[in-house]
Amino acid sequence: MPDLRLMAWGIFAAGRGTTTLNGMDSVRFGRALGVGARAAAKTLVGAVDAATSPNPRASSTTTQARPAQSAGAQRTTTSRPAAAQATQQVARTAQQARRATEGVARGGKRFGEAVWSPFVRLSGVLWLEFTGVFFGIFALYALSGAWKLREYIHEKPGSHDAHVHFLMAAIMGVVFTYFCVSSFLRARRRERTTERN
Repeated sequence: MPDLRLMAWGIFAAGRGTTTLNGMDSVRFGRALGVGARAAAKTLVGAVDAATSPNPRASSTTTQARPAQSAGAQRTTTSRPAAAQATQQVARTAQQARRATEGVARGGKRFGEAVWSPFVRLSGVLWLEFTGVFFGIFALYALSGAWKLREYIHEKPGSHDAHVHFLMAAIMGVVFTYFCVSSFLRARRRERTTERN
């Protein structure tokens, strides 16, 4: 009876964190058991496959000797054309891959031209119109200032500063009007070329 108590004591050690089996860790024991079971299963599967496969030596040995000699001769003669065919097949596959890559590149370029070219042209037209409006706002501001100072068109004594302000406002109004009109004209020209394409 003392032996059974020692065995139970060894299996279920109260003070340790892992269960042991006669001094062996249960995790290691499980791993070893699993590895052994897998190896046994592979051996069993190999034995079943060997038992169910047909016997390769079932035919007579005399008929095997002659074909073996002729097969060796045929291998040397057929291996060269087979190698040539394999080389040609690899070359054809490489050429097809090269064509496919070139086709994808051409398609991507055409897609970019079809999508982005009109977008770039139209965004250029929109930008020119936006800058034309921007210059038009400045032109209106300058021309309205010149209109308010129109009485100082001719320099009179004591109105030198007002005359200078009038001239600056008029010059700014003319310059910004030119920029405004030229921006809209360039936008129309670009829009026409976009419509033609």
